[in-house]
Amino acid sequence: MANITCVVIINYNAGDALLRSVAAVLASDQPLRLIVADNASTDGSGEKLHHLHAGLDRLELRQNAHNLGFARAVNACALAVTEPYLLILNPDCELGPGALTELKRALQQDPQAALAAPRVVDSQGRVLHGTWRSFPEPWKALMTASGLWRLGRWLPRLRGVESAAGELPQETCRAEAVSGACMLVRTSMFRQLGGFDEAFGLHFEDLDLMYRLRRQQHYCLYVPVASAIHHPGTSSRSRPWWVHRQKHLGMQRFFHKHYADHYSRLGRCVMIAGIWLHYVLTLPLVWLRK
Repeated sequence: MANITCVVIINYNAGDALLRSVAAVLASDQPLRLIVADNASTDGSGEKLHHLHAGLDRLELRQNAHNLGFARAVNACALAVTEPYLLILNPDCELGPGALTELKRALQQDPQAALAAPRVVDSQGRVLHGTWRSFPEPWKALMTASGLWRLGRWLPRLRGVESAAGELPQETCRAEAVSGACMLVRTSMFRQLGGFDEAFGLHFEDLDLMYRLRRQQHYCLYVPVASAIHHPGTSSRSRPWWVHRQKHLGMQRFFHKHYADHYSRLGRCVMIAGIWLHYVLTLPLVWLRK
C-alpha cells in the first residue's frame, strides 16, 4: 500500500480516447488501482469500457446516474482514497511509458512538493499550452489574451500565463502551475485541501488546487522526462459553446476567489468586464472550430 497509486479518470463522451487512456494506464508496471467514473455519457464509451475490462481486479467502473461535473465527480472518487498517491487523468490523455514511475520518483525525492505533472504533448509530439505555466494574474492574463505574451522572451514585462515551447525547462523543476490533464498528487494533501472546489463547473479547478497548495507552502513539479499525449477537446466537441462559457465562468470565479480583494470595486468591474469581452470576441473561433 505504501507505494500504490490510485488513478482516477472521469469520462464524459470521450469515445475511443477513453479506451486508449485506460489501456495506457493498465500497461504501467507500477502498482495501481484505477477508478473510471462515467458521468452519464451518451456515446457508449462507458459501455465499451465495461465490455472490454469488466472483472479486472485493479479496475473499478462507476456509473453516475447524471453528470456530476468534473470536480464533483473527482472528489466523489478521490476523497475516500487510501493509497498515498492520486493520479488525476483526463479521459483523452495517454500516459507515456514510464511516466508514472518518473512522477512518483520526483515526489519521493522532494517532500515539499505536493503535485507533479509530465510534459504534455499532442499526437505530433508538440508540447501543448499549459504544460508549464504561471497563475493567471490579471496582467499576465491580459498579455496572454492579447497575444503580446509572444514578445515576453525579449520584453519580460509582457510575459503571460503561457511559456513558449523553446523556453520550457529540460530538467525537473518547480512550477507555479502545470497541466491539469495529468497530475500526480499526494493523497494526503488533496484530502487536506478538501479536494477540488466544486463551484468550478469545468476548467480552473486544477489551477485553484495548485494555488491553494502554494498557500500551504507546497508547490508543483514539472517533470519533463515523463510524458503524456493529450487530445484536448475530445469530450467537449458535442457542446463547444457550453464549454467556452464554463472556461470564462471558471476564470471569473478564480479572479473573485484569489485576486479580487486586491482591487477596488471599479477595478473588479473592469476585470470582470474584460473576461466577458474576451468571451464574446472569441465565440466566432469556437464556431469555426466546431
